[in-house]
Amino acid sequence: MAGNHNRDLRQTAGNAKERESVRGKDVDCPICMEKFTDKQKLKCGHEFCRECLEASLKCMGEICPVCKNIFGALKGNQPEGNMKSFNRSICLPGYPHCGTIVIEYFIPGGIQTDKHPNPGKYFSGTQRHAFLPDNDEGRHVLLLLKRAFDQKLIFTVGTSMTTGEENTVIWNDIHHKTNTSGGPQCYGYPDPNYLKRVKEELKAKGIE
Repeated sequence: MAGNHNRDLRQTAGNAKERESVRGKDVDCPICMEKFTDKQKLKCGHEFCRECLEASLKCMGEICPVCKNIFGALKGNQPEGNMKSFNRSICLPGYPHCGTIVIEYFIPGGIQTDKHPNPGKYFSGTQRHAFLPDNDEGRHVLLLLKRAFDQKLIFTVGTSMTTGEENTVIWNDIHHKTNTSGGPQCYGYPDPNYLKRVKEELKAKGIE
């Protein structure tokens, strides 16, 4: 039930911008489409009922339902787990003058909460490896990924696009290089624009 409620709220919030343009700004709450009750204004200028905003925060995090601007530290629904990294002397394709940073993620299986698609049901965990060049930019990206992990943004619970398995830990829109070679089609190197892209993905979540 809670999972369905969260999906309904996301759909409602996702239509907020369209509704606002139809009904006019500062007339009704763009989430519930009723007159404001205890109006709250975000720094982006959009206004909501207090109760509607609190429900949106619980579902989507500190992001405006209308313009998607982040107004706080965005928090995801990643289950508890561990992230660690270490260095190897081997070079990645495209980075012949430095070693490699190896990232290890471990998320054990557990029970879904009301922030996940099927609260109360078991989800299977995962163990993943990812690779970065051990240069200044790679080390900077590592720090950004650590912040994203601490804010529970790297993983979520859902359906695997690769295997079709449901109720499992999956990546959450921040792309990682899970192979050292093979190019972009194999999620590996060389890929000269990868570090730039992943920094843009992190920036979209308020991490820069």
